[in-house]
Amino acid sequence: MLSAYVNCFKIPELKKRLLFTLGLIALVELAKTIPCPGIDPVRLKELFADLNNNADNGGIMGMLNLFSGGAMEQFAIGALGIMPYISASIVLQLMTPVIPALNKMVREGESGIQQYNFIMRVLTVVISVVQGVMFSLTMMRGIGQSGSVVVNPGMGFIVQTVIILTGGAMFVTWLGEQITERGVGNGASLIITINIIARLPQALTSLYQLVFTGSSTGESQLNILHLLILVVLFVAVTVGAIMLTEGMRKIPIHYVQQRSFGGRSMGSAVSYLPLRVNYANVMPIIFAGAILSFVSMGLHYLAGHTGSKVVYWLNSLFNFGSLSYIIIYAALLLLFSFFWVANQFNPIQIADDLQKNNGYIPGITPGKATSDFLDHAMTRITLGGAFGLMILAIIPMLLATSLNIPHTISQFFGGTSLLIIVGVMLDTLRQIQTYLISRNYDGFLSKGILRNRTRV
Repeated sequence: MLSAYVNCFKIPELKKRLLFTLGLIALVELAKTIPCPGIDPVRLKELFADLNNNADNGGIMGMLNLFSGGAMEQFAIGALGIMPYISASIVLQLMTPVIPALNKMVREGESGIQQYNFIMRVLTVVISVVQGVMFSLTMMRGIGQSGSVVVNPGMGFIVQTVIILTGGAMFVTWLGEQITERGVGNGASLIITINIIARLPQALTSLYQLVFTGSSTGESQLNILHLLILVVLFVAVTVGAIMLTEGMRKIPIHYVQQRSFGGRSMGSAVSYLPLRVNYANVMPIIFAGAILSFVSMGLHYLAGHTGSKVVYWLNSLFNFGSLSYIIIYAALLLLFSFFWVANQFNPIQIADDLQKNNGYIPGITPGKATSDFLDHAMTRITLGGAFGLMILAIIPMLLATSLNIPHTISQFFGGTSLLIIVGVMLDTLRQIQTYLISRNYDGFLSKGILRNRTRV
């Protein structure tokens, strides 16, 4: 495996892409360290210390702090991170099937895609402004029993902070697009993964203190049993995530080929169509997290400013770890798993392409029967993958809540965070693997799916 990392820098194009990706990730990390002006750092630190000790530390602020890699905890210029872009992407993908103009735009080729991306960026700015206003008012008002962390509260602070946070979000979004286009991996997913990993050392330190040295923060003391449970969760979720990501059903495809043997012979080639169990990979998790964070933030803001009992009740449904939260989260995972497949997998087009290239599935009539067969097979596979994703995401959450394991620790040993890390890393390694194999270099694994022993 070590030789594979060395080989990565022997291929000029791959080396350039890797260094470019690392350089942009460094800029993302830099945006997380520069605080917005007008914030008292001492009071801000006390505010998040109270949140970490609160039973609801896995709520909206905890989730946003995790996805921003700790930028929210410092109220940095990159505090919004990539989440406004993810939210805008979700909104547009939900609207595309029902708005003919957007649907036509996507199918118009390069010019239509450019218009679509422009609308997505505009929507990202709108969402960033809305979130920036909410965060500014939250910092001025405080959370729970904490007071304002703003030195000079007022309209000037709100306008200034909204401009800075929106600019920071668009800068991080642009970096993500550049990574996707000129680097390695999917930029948005990779930024979220790096942000989550950046919080891992702090979680490990807290775990060590709670298990071996005790803690004066007020959190319940953990014991060796809790540590073993976390390790088992880590192994189980990692193995399960790999199985979900790499599992597939291979549909055999036969291609009829004309061969010139006296002008009379016929030949055929056999291939297969891979239908992945988890076709959407980590996108349902990222989409569900973005929706929950956006809705929770809006309800939390309205609950603090309107005093409406209905809003308070709705806000209580999104308390992290509650039964209602788990049900909503599971439903969103199921919904977005099918939604992503419906948008990305087109059985009619696949059936037409097979028919044009003299390909067919044994025992299935070309044309509509083939598309119906693929649609039925993909629906069943997606259902199994979606339930597997729900189990891996929900069970660790239930165990952590029932055993009173702090969410700031448990999130790295099972559930959402680990699923995102494993899924994105596998995709990135697979892309690097393609470069290595195409240049006749050994891959990362001597055995397994990521490594192809066939020499080109």
